[in-house]
Amino acid sequence: MFSLALFTIYQFVSIVHGQGTASSKRGLVYVPNAKYPHDDSNWVSPTSDLTWYYNYGSSPSPAFDNTTKLEFVPMLWGAPQDSSDTTFLEDVQSQIKAGTNVSYVLTFNEPDASQNGGSGVSAETAASTWQREVEPLKKQGVKLGAPAVTGAPSGFTWLQNFFTACNGNCSADFIPVHWYGNFEGLASHIGQVRSTYPNMSIWVTEYADANDNLANTQSFYNQSAQYFDRIEYVVRFIVVHAFKWKLTSMSSYITHYSYFGAFRSSYSNVGPNAAMLTQKGKLTSIGSWYLGGVATNNIPSAAPRIGSSFTGLGILVVLSFAFLCFT
Repeated sequence: MFSLALFTIYQFVSIVHGQGTASSKRGLVYVPNAKYPHDDSNWVSPTSDLTWYYNYGSSPSPAFDNTTKLEFVPMLWGAPQDSSDTTFLEDVQSQIKAGTNVSYVLTFNEPDASQNGGSGVSAETAASTWQREVEPLKKQGVKLGAPAVTGAPSGFTWLQNFFTACNGNCSADFIPVHWYGNFEGLASHIGQVRSTYPNMSIWVTEYADANDNLANTQSFYNQSAQYFDRIEYVVRFIVVHAFKWKLTSMSSYITHYSYFGAFRSSYSNVGPNAAMLTQKGKLTSIGSWYLGGVATNNIPSAAPRIGSSFTGLGILVVLSFAFLCFT
């Protein structure tokens, strides 16, 4: 006589990763800089193992048109002024109709903030926009990312208000996380997100140790990369008989991550040491490690630039939307 039971075990999978170890979870947050088009090739080099990217917009970057290595993830950055606007939905659906593989979408970049790239959208407006522009994609098999709030306490409050305003009509599949600070804070924050939303996977779509010295910044990168790649796994078994069981599934709750540093150090608003490119466009050690390579020992610098400036995520978003509007 068989006894049948289903149980779940949570365990840490002990995987040893070197500083340059590849990871299938790794993606890219990147807006091409028109002044340095050659920088684009760093992210699609033969040795790069990046599998996905986003650019804060709904359309792919032409810089990556000729590569199949990176899957584009569209993003609804903010809420359109017209409450009947469905531009994002139509854009994504047209990509799907054209044969593009759109597996995921991201939504609302830091809506609980209106500076440094935050979209500054109210929870109520975001909820109604989501139901109009995002939720219909669920029927087409697209997995939906919840709004990507900041790592501040206000982010949790905003997200709670968002789901309340949705009244059960916003079926997010995963929670994006943003974090700028040390590793201990990052791990604690992810733990809080996990305990608040235990049934959703996590994407870490922006993270860096901002404005720190080079040694600390590199240490943060290596600690966080190892943490993401060896994070707790959920392992499920079916017991078919006494002392006999069958593995049915195994999955990590952090499925994707993208380091915020895909720009030259002289254009960084999170400190030069966090950048993956030096002021001359060479890969820093962090940049090389992120692509699965070895340390380059190229030292980033915040050297002054003539006739150009970078003021942060806000400029990245403006560049992205300017591109979308004029191409």
